[in-house]
Amino acid sequence: MPSVLVTGASRGIGKAITEHLAARGWDVIAGVRSQPDAEAVTAANPQRISAVILDVTDPEHIDALATSLPADLDAVVNNAGIAVAGAVEAVSVENWRKQLEVNVVGQIAVTQEVLPRLRKSRGRIVFISSVNGRLSMPLMGAYSASKFALEAAADALRVELSPWRIPVIVVEPAQTDTDMWRTADDMVAEVEAGLTPEHRDLYAKHIAGMKKFIPIAQRSAVSPTKVSAVVEQALTAGRPRARYVVGLGPKVQVGLMTKLPSRVRDHAVRRVFGLP
Repeated sequence: MPSVLVTGASRGIGKAITEHLAARGWDVIAGVRSQPDAEAVTAANPQRISAVILDVTDPEHIDALATSLPADLDAVVNNAGIAVAGAVEAVSVENWRKQLEVNVVGQIAVTQEVLPRLRKSRGRIVFISSVNGRLSMPLMGAYSASKFALEAAADALRVELSPWRIPVIVVEPAQTDTDMWRTADDMVAEVEAGLTPEHRDLYAKHIAGMKKFIPIAQRSAVSPTKVSAVVEQALTAGRPRARYVVGLGPKVQVGLMTKLPSRVRDHAVRRVFGLP
């Protein structure tokens, strides 16, 4: 049976991918951050799911993959990620670094570690990005920057690995029905509470626009099951595409918005957020 490492497997999209692939007959190594998470994720399918403790920002955890992974590995799904919200001006440099460390550097570190195995098996590399890897939004600049950077790295890697026929695939969900979007109101409240009085005044309209946008996004959120099915397609297709956008609505959104002139696109986003 094929084997795959899935990072960020304890919740949300990663958990759904892990359980879906295991049900489809894959041997899944689930990367999680704690022993309780390891026990919970393996309980879903003990015959097919094993777990490794993996904080993608911890060099010791990355090095340990050399001995904790099977000799034969067919794929990696780089899913681990966080979302740092806030205005570009107001997000601390420390949080900027944290955002990029998890969403970009951590994913590359995992990929570098498993590449010798994938070269041997002619395996596949999947990066879970976002439509925000092609469309940046107000108050999500740090998150969008991490996804733009991840996609740039994936594009370079795909060409670099072509001599060994190792497909590199980017999966781009939009809003997904996970804890992150279900608790998005709390995230915005935390952003607002963390602002200085000056920034709170300067960005009051931006915050109000985000609060108005969240219910719309929640209603249009896709199921993690749909994302999992797309990941399976990326892993099994005879000739996988470089990018998979998840869901018809996001496909239309990306197809339309990325073709608009920047000035027109900016105007449309300002309208959504109620900005002048």
